[in-house]
Amino acid sequence: MSETQGADPWTMPIETIDVARPRLFQEGTWGPYFARLRRDDPVHYTPNETFGPYWSITKYKDIMKVETNPAVFSSDSAYGGITLLDQPAEFRLPAFISMDPPKHDEQRKVVGPIVAPGNLANMEGIIRERAARILDGLPRNETFDWVERVAVELTTQMLATLFDYPFEDRRQLTHWSNVAVCNTQAPDAIVKSEEERFAELRNMAVAMTKLWNERVNAPPSFDLISMLAHGEATRNMQPKEFMGNLVLLIVGGNDTTRNSISGGLHALMSNPGEYKKLRDNPALIPNMVPEIIRWQTPLLYMRRTATQDIEFEGKQIKAGDKVAMWYISGNRDPEAIDRPDEFIIDRPRPRQHVSFGFGIHRCVGNRLAEMQLTILWEEILKRFPVIEPMGEPERLFSSFVHGIVSLPVRIPG
Repeated sequence: MSETQGADPWTMPIETIDVARPRLFQEGTWGPYFARLRRDDPVHYTPNETFGPYWSITKYKDIMKVETNPAVFSSDSAYGGITLLDQPAEFRLPAFISMDPPKHDEQRKVVGPIVAPGNLANMEGIIRERAARILDGLPRNETFDWVERVAVELTTQMLATLFDYPFEDRRQLTHWSNVAVCNTQAPDAIVKSEEERFAELRNMAVAMTKLWNERVNAPPSFDLISMLAHGEATRNMQPKEFMGNLVLLIVGGNDTTRNSISGGLHALMSNPGEYKKLRDNPALIPNMVPEIIRWQTPLLYMRRTATQDIEFEGKQIKAGDKVAMWYISGNRDPEAIDRPDEFIIDRPRPRQHVSFGFGIHRCVGNRLAEMQLTILWEEILKRFPVIEPMGEPERLFSSFVHGIVSLPVRIPG
């Protein structure tokens, strides 16, 4: 029997609810557990065998309070960083997402120009051309995996462009992204220990260091490696910090958009009325895209660590306590979002979600993610009136990345 079967989240003792179990997300049974916590215990304490004790913040307004108070709720890797799993010191990889101001702000500014409006406009043509080529190469009247053929391929091509990475080796980037977010306890884990993960990411650092050495001695160019090599706040990074920022940029540029591409198609196939609404009015695409990102919530939570004792919404959080802001729960909070359990592509104010985080750590590439999804759906609707589901999605065994591993579909001829 699975660990999520046999218990009713509405009647089980609330102190036994532990929403950090990967099986909940792999099985897609997470919804009622968060609904119960939002109603009865929105700041919820859980002892967990894998992660140790942690607090769950499940309401939209409370997530905002934590996000906007980095002095008390720290992201710093010295306290444990952004995931509930505490890495041993020798495997800890600092990155600007796991830093507090001022260092966070200085490093983030280095890579910000790559997603500035002017550069996004320059990238639009490349994304459209690649999306068109990928879609034109899809089979008709036969089942294929949307994740592998479309979601992974488009995002990996984009990632290779952002890094100016050798295009023929681009699937190395996909592999390192998968390694970085892999749950080592998963039955089919591609790395089985933190030692294995670190060894694979060291291979990534070796490949990227070669590119760094070429670009640091060349004039600055508009790719992430060159930006890091020439940026005042990043050019003297320690090796682990270099590795950490690479992991952040690879996962941020790949996993989140990949899972929104797959999650969006699955949402439309599961809601045929919305799919018809889209076909009848393709002008809804820009409104639909943030709704897809809310609906999928590609990163389930972000962790903070309390730097001091604080009373928060009536609970006593102690210095050193782990605090998980469950974005997936905030995005289903009826106090903040009308009819949150419905996928509505013409929803008013669709950007009112927390999938990108909020405050100083708001996702630096959020507009690039939205642009990729927008262009992809414009190109899909030009070609395919409908894409049909041919089975249920296989979901990732993870309580951090809300991922879809495979999605069998068919395009009628």
